[in-house]
Amino acid sequence: MTESHQPRKRFGQHFLVDNHAIKKIIHALHPQQMDNLVEIGAGTGALTNHIVEQVEHLHIVEIDNDLVIRLKGMYPPSKVSIHHQDALTFDFGDLFHPNAPLRVFGNLPYNISTPLLFHLLQYATKIHDMLFMLQKEVIVRMCAKPGTSDYGRLSIMIQYACQTQMLFDIPPQAFAPPPKVMSSLIILKPYGDKRPHPLANHYETFAHIVNVAFQHRRKTLKNALQTCVSAEVFEKVGIDAIRRPETLSVSEYVMLSNAIERPFLDT
Repeated sequence: MTESHQPRKRFGQHFLVDNHAIKKIIHALHPQQMDNLVEIGAGTGALTNHIVEQVEHLHIVEIDNDLVIRLKGMYPPSKVSIHHQDALTFDFGDLFHPNAPLRVFGNLPYNISTPLLFHLLQYATKIHDMLFMLQKEVIVRMCAKPGTSDYGRLSIMIQYACQTQMLFDIPPQAFAPPPKVMSSLIILKPYGDKRPHPLANHYETFAHIVNVAFQHRRKTLKNALQTCVSAEVFEKVGIDAIRRPETLSVSEYVMLSNAIERPFLDT
């Protein structure tokens, strides 16, 4: 129920209220008793109520003080640990156990979805999978392939670390208040040792090149990356410098970054 809590626009709150959608999401998550589950933004407990019955313990990261108080009154600390923090700065690594990698899920606030995804990528080696509700247009970008208009920095950085799969759409009326856009559910599975592309020698260099390239996506690679990739590097890796940034695969961006002798220390 959402009557006793007024959704806050500054937190991007849209609470899930549709029982059919809730059941489909729980089925997709398929929680197991000993899973190390972390919910980002539990809201009024629409998903939480079902999951606590199926797992030994659940972690919740919640920024809204009123909701933290409410959730603490709903679940005993022996069953649910509530971390009153901003997910954008929360150290998810603190919840990792070698024999129980993290399973992260939630209805992510649309206003911080992209920076939050980039924050979570820092913990990819500690995460088994992630299941998120997001704006459909963001998920389309996350899953986009080279050569398409939706393909960009988000696509490359997500796909460098994770396998992506868009599962199904969730209409606006499934939320209170209803958002103005269609939502979808996505599952992200970090590759681990089964990475389909080369490993970047210097992640910061790889991230920097991708970031710079898509600041000028309509330019050729030669012009877009003139401050960080020389003609010799393009020739060395066999990439035509007159191609445009959206035509390169994740592997090709890794090849470019690995061919640069001087790594970039930040992005």
